[in-house]
Amino acid sequence: MLRRSFTAVLEKNAAFSEDFETEPYEVGWATEARFFVRVLNLSGDQTLFAGKVQISPDGISWCDEGTVMPQISQPGLYSCRVREFGNWLRLQCELSGAQPAVKVLIYLALKE
Repeated sequence: MLRRSFTAVLEKNAAFSEDFETEPYEVGWATEARFFVRVLNLSGDQTLFAGKVQISPDGISWCDEGTVMPQISQPGLYSCRVREFGNWLRLQCELSGAQPAVKVLIYLALKE
């Protein structure tokens, strides 16, 4: 049997200079998920990008799931996986450093 899968683009060539959250995505049908973060550009002095997975029963109220991405200090492709997450997922992203800025693509790959 072929498993159902889907990839959602949550942020596309988006530029940020402060902390942000991705668009929430309803994922109740999936059994596993993987966030992919493609960092196109990091600028500022000692800029670090960090992400942590958040879950929600309704897409309105959020709590940390426990999965944390390693801190990112250079362009590239990074990912983290999640299981047993309920109905909604998003990635909370934090920037640190002096005058930080980042340009990213963020995908959410889901599989049944």
